[in-house]
Amino acid sequence: MENRIASAAFIKGMFVCAGLCVLGYCLYAGIVYFKTIDRSVSVKGLSEREIPADVAIWPIKFSEAGNDLNELYAAIEAKSLAIIDFLKQKGFVDEEITRSAPSITDRQVEYSDAQAQRLRYTGTATITVYTKKVDAVRTAAQGMVELGRQGIVLAGEDYDSKTEFIFNRLNELKPAMIEEATRSAREVATKFAKDSDSRLGKIKSAAQGQFSIEDRDSTTPFIKKIRVVSTVEYYLVD
Repeated sequence: MENRIASAAFIKGMFVCAGLCVLGYCLYAGIVYFKTIDRSVSVKGLSEREIPADVAIWPIKFSEAGNDLNELYAAIEAKSLAIIDFLKQKGFVDEEITRSAPSITDRQVEYSDAQAQRLRYTGTATITVYTKKVDAVRTAAQGMVELGRQGIVLAGEDYDSKTEFIFNRLNELKPAMIEEATRSAREVATKFAKDSDSRLGKIKSAAQGQFSIEDRDSTTPFIKKIRVVSTVEYYLVD
């Protein structure tokens, strides 16, 4: 009787021991598996384009001075018309040209030593061209000396009279550039996987960076550099 009981206990012990061994192996295999599928690599892919601007905003700012206010306004009007005539000769139309109201400064009020000011009033006005004829703006700007010969004193390109070039067709480029950036990221990840004796798996996560539009350089603001960086994380498979 005692031998039967001992045998039964031994058999039960063997089953328990075998079960614990199987459980331990399963836990070990599970940990190894989860560590394997958690292996990943995060890479960045870049896409760049150099594209000519498609819109130009060209402010032409000039100044005039005098002692008689009525004569000053008349001179500003005459020179505004001369500038507009110049622009039309260069191919621009009325819809592309706008005029600002002249700004008049009374130097006798602004400066304490009125005797030091030979001309009491100064006036400035701006004629602005907003156009898609970017090349025409560049060509016309090179001929501004014609206005100087007519006695029109033009202001330099400061913060409020600098020609601005804009690119407005970004949405047309986005799909192709995103595809290129993603393809670039995959090429980098594939090379990394090969070097680490692994294979590239599925995408774990992906993030598209913001598009940036900048001047190519300070001397060619009419050429825009567009870039986007995509970040993609891939699983690595042994």
